[in-house]
Amino acid sequence: MSQTIGSDLTKVAVVGASGYSGEELVKLLLLHPEVELTVLTSRQYAGRSLKDVFPRFSNLPGAASLEFSSPDCQTILEKADLAFLALPHGVAAEFALPLCEGGCTVIDLSADFRIHDPETYEEFYGAPHPAPKLLEKAVYGLPEWRRDEIQKAQLVASPGCYPTSILLPCLPLIRAGLVQPSTIIANSLSGVSGAGRKADIPFLYVECNESVRPYGVPKHRHLSEIEQEISLAAGQKTIIQFTPHLIPVNRGILTTMTMAPSNDAHSTDQPENYLKKVTEIYEETYADEAFVRLLGTSGLPDTKHVVGTNNIEFAWRYDPRTGRLIIMSAEDNLVKGASGQAIQSMNILRGYPENTGLLL
Repeated sequence: MSQTIGSDLTKVAVVGASGYSGEELVKLLLLHPEVELTVLTSRQYAGRSLKDVFPRFSNLPGAASLEFSSPDCQTILEKADLAFLALPHGVAAEFALPLCEGGCTVIDLSADFRIHDPETYEEFYGAPHPAPKLLEKAVYGLPEWRRDEIQKAQLVASPGCYPTSILLPCLPLIRAGLVQPSTIIANSLSGVSGAGRKADIPFLYVECNESVRPYGVPKHRHLSEIEQEISLAAGQKTIIQFTPHLIPVNRGILTTMTMAPSNDAHSTDQPENYLKKVTEIYEETYADEAFVRLLGTSGLPDTKHVVGTNNIEFAWRYDPRTGRLIIMSAEDNLVKGASGQAIQSMNILRGYPENTGLLL
């Protein structure tokens, strides 16, 4: 694929381009036929060429001329129409505010604008919200559920990886009144790249290899946006149980959820009818979605089938012994859970076919 540089292309900046999500963004954007990458920032690698830092990108279109620079909002405003912020929470808001004020479209991959309520943000992230006046402007960027809002947004808050794996399977059932939201119990297994590219002892190879461990118990930060979106779908404040686990693979998330059917939707005498309703809702909701793969009541999700893609796949079962619904999902935490989903939102914003640059 070749990329023809021209005025009709969207000029894009990636701020924080050397982390795992930033690296994935760069790769996908270099291959995107409607994008010209104009700014890559990294304090660590400022002044070094892209092909020097990431040699595997050397032959991708446009890579040879790209160089990392120190992050500077004025440069971004001069050279880019749209900026992806692949930065830690708290830091992203420092860039989002001046970029939005300067007229740039921003897609933020951090948690800074996912939470509508600044008090909830402070509760879960341990500090006051750094730019509360932008919260009303931000759209929670779950493309399959917020297309119309994303299309008109200047600031998109791209969802976290764990929330994506939970919300896409759960929201249709909650909206249809088929489950009791407060009974949701979610357990997720994530590859080590989910912790970010950093030198931190718990995430060193020797510490992670041949080891599986829970973390963030009982109140992982992503619970805030999960409960926010579930509460909106349910029409009432809802609290769920969520436990993440670290597993010794590079990337991928597998999530298993159990929940009680709603009393109105479920008959213990005819569980097959309930399962049929669940299947019908999923097919009605996601039949035309490019990146949602429904495995039904016979298949099972597997991270090896989604890693490196923007796909999420999920399957479901009803357990007659416990009277609970079981839903299982798999996605790539760096693509559907981060960079790919952010590009999906960019495609919606810019009026491109939603799968542009994402047909991996």
